[in-house]
Amino acid sequence: MTSPRKIAAPGRKPLVIGNWKMHGDVAFIESLLAGLRKGWRQRALTQAVDVGVCPPSPYIGLAAARLAGSALSWGAQNISAHERGAYTGEVAGSMLADLACTWSLIGHSERRALFGETDAQVAAKVEQALASGVTPVICVGETLQERESGQTEDVLGRQIDAVCANLQDASGHYVLAYEPVWAIGTGLTASPAQAQAAHRFVRNRLLAGGVFSASDARILYGGSVKPGNAAELFSQPDVDGGLIGGASLVADDFLAICRAAAGVA
Repeated sequence: MTSPRKIAAPGRKPLVIGNWKMHGDVAFIESLLAGLRKGWRQRALTQAVDVGVCPPSPYIGLAAARLAGSALSWGAQNISAHERGAYTGEVAGSMLADLACTWSLIGHSERRALFGETDAQVAAKVEQALASGVTPVICVGETLQERESGQTEDVLGRQIDAVCANLQDASGHYVLAYEPVWAIGTGLTASPAQAQAAHRFVRNRLLAGGVFSASDARILYGGSVKPGNAAELFSQPDVDGGLIGGASLVADDFLAICRAAAGVA
């Protein structure tokens, strides 16, 4: 039975972003982008949900060229904490803005776990994104061990507190993404109730940190979202869409998730 679609809060139009991670080549991405554009011709979708994709950095220009003039936006999976300079391999916010990127993922759990990205680095990257006019999509989440030991709110609170100062004057120009680490690429998914509880905590913690725009901030859920579970997850009052990994690499699956966010059959 399909869950009823919530009525979105004012200023919180549903948002779905595809994180392609380190997948694809030119031929694959050309095909995926063509499939997304072809499937995105429903006017009801463009009015009801915002959608973006974050390809690997070498293919951002290709996405920009193929999606220009469409209702689909694009962004990056990472951003430098530095404005410019001798930082080999880094990509500055101004460079992303030059490619008309709308979004940059920041603090994804894989960046934190595999590359040692700290809360302080996340905050510096948020600052650079905002200064460049790129909307930061700030990822927070706990590991399975942290959840099972009752530390979920401590972990989320620490990660959120690190960026509150950056967001106090950024009304409407940032997104949060709750991604329980234990549900990313594992096939496990937080229950709708678990997702809602975490999203409500995130919103309240932002408000407690002086980010008074948090009531209107979009908070996405990320963690094994699929066409079959998207509608129920997105029906929760504080879940404003999804940050989608594996399913975003299949055009039909990603479009089905977008339709679930839009409440369009």
